[in-house]
Amino acid sequence: MNIILLTQCPSGLATSYLAGTVLQKAAAELNWTLISEIHTSVQPPRLVTPEQIRQADIVAIAADVEVDLSRFRDKAVYRSSIAAALDNPKAWLEKAAAEAARPSAVESRMTVPASSASAPTEGAKALESAAGTGALNIVAVTACPTGVAHTFMAAEALQEAGQSQGHRVKIETRGSVGASNQLSDEDIEQADLVILAVDIEVDASRFAGKKVYRTSTGNALKKSAEVIRSAITEARVESGAAPSSQAAATPKKEKTGAYKHLMTGVSFMLPVVVAGGLIIALSFVFGIEAFKEEGTLAAALMQIGGGTAFALMIPVLAGYIAYSIADRPGLAPGLIGGMLASSIGSGFLGGILAGFIAGYFAKFLINVIKLPRTLESLKPILIVPLIASLFTGLILIYVVGGPVAAIMTAMTDFLKGMGSANAVVLGGILGSMMCFDLGGPVNKAAYTFGVGLLASQTYAPMAAIMAAGMVPAIGMGLATFLARRKFSETDHEAGRASFVLGLCFISEGAIPFAAKDPLRVIPSCMVGGALTGALSMLVGAELLAPHGGIFVLFIPNAISHVFLYIGAIAAGSFTTAIIYALIKDRTLTSAAKPA
Repeated sequence: MNIILLTQCPSGLATSYLAGTVLQKAAAELNWTLISEIHTSVQPPRLVTPEQIRQADIVAIAADVEVDLSRFRDKAVYRSSIAAALDNPKAWLEKAAAEAARPSAVESRMTVPASSASAPTEGAKALESAAGTGALNIVAVTACPTGVAHTFMAAEALQEAGQSQGHRVKIETRGSVGASNQLSDEDIEQADLVILAVDIEVDASRFAGKKVYRTSTGNALKKSAEVIRSAITEARVESGAAPSSQAAATPKKEKTGAYKHLMTGVSFMLPVVVAGGLIIALSFVFGIEAFKEEGTLAAALMQIGGGTAFALMIPVLAGYIAYSIADRPGLAPGLIGGMLASSIGSGFLGGILAGFIAGYFAKFLINVIKLPRTLESLKPILIVPLIASLFTGLILIYVVGGPVAAIMTAMTDFLKGMGSANAVVLGGILGSMMCFDLGGPVNKAAYTFGVGLLASQTYAPMAAIMAAGMVPAIGMGLATFLARRKFSETDHEAGRASFVLGLCFISEGAIPFAAKDPLRVIPSCMVGGALTGALSMLVGAELLAPHGGIFVLFIPNAISHVFLYIGAIAAGSFTTAIIYALIKDRTLTSAAKPA
């Protein structure tokens, strides 16, 4: 049997390659000849030749988008989804051989080339209406606080959902390494709809005049098809004109919640904390107290990490909270307020307060101060920063600074003097919070708490938080290994990826499993995470860098009690895996298909 195989998933990424690989292997087991034509968004496909088509007995198509059948009008064709092909490749090929049929001329004319499924065309310049449905040009931006997992997973989910509904989609990801696949002015100009799936504040001024729909990365990831449909019906025109030289100084911001402003501050603070913590750890390579000897390399490293990077941590947090609220006019007051909060001992709680005070007061000033057009440019660079900085500083010094400093001191003393029983309870609570919503608000609240305590040299909660955050993804990966028969081949692929992501402290690796079976996955993860957090606190592990996962363990002195810490992670991960392996319903495998 000679078969031509054509594969294409909506996003044109991993599933296209995966289908081609497993079907090639299945064809070899059947002693059939299979020639693959794999369509991806990464590179142009290597098209089969007319001679290869002539020699083929059938054409098998595993695709979730429309493909051009005109080349195969004289051949028997079998079509199905990629999910069906991945579930049982050998049986799928045998079914293709038995059920292949010639495509009709009408079908050939109605389909569009798969290789150009995302190419923009004329005539799709209006949103779908009651009168009819048409393909839309959709652009989107995804961004999460850490800029790692949710950013890219949400982008892929939106890409697949949009293309499966027949739309043309281009997505800009604003991750931890900056913007990728950036939207050009032409992309935005041609767009019918803009989706902002962001958990932090992003500049929306470039979308002025376009229909914009806002949602979270979590919704975009878990309810991507629903988000596309909601965006089509609920998007609203972005207020304001395209930014000019004057207007760009004070772009209008949409109202957003306090959580998004806080997460914006955290996202900008994280690189400072991670770099500072690792540099401090490097200073300990020369000895735990080697930095006390002036003029040594250890002392220089401590000055860079502890004396400078960690000193910037709270000002950056406060500054970018204020920036998220009031844009550039809020940045200076926020930075000044954060530095002041740090100097008077009110710690990260004072920094958060300073950011919100500076941001909202700066925004108030922007709205109430009216100046002649000739003096308007002074408002964002002189008037608002000056008055807002004075107001924020005086409020911190005379009103909230003292009480908040007392709270921080009491909290720090309590954490440092905790008995083992209290430490275990705290670790269990933080661990379960990290596993509750896998990168959502509860997870981020626990993470922000741990990061904030680093400024006061309290490192144990951060160790428990990172360890517990690794458990869900590692646990799901182990579960697919321990109970292989309860999982489909697609689940096994997801499990291997999840395991690697877990080692990197990316809890979101477990999301594909939680989305399919939340009532079993989430409790299993929370039990394992609570155990890991409690054990980490019990053994007294301390972590200087708030990210990095397994890679931090290779840096001398970045974490204390390394082997006991690894044991805590292993204990929680195996607990999660065993619980889920035992309670997982075998019948769910029939629904566990790739999107």
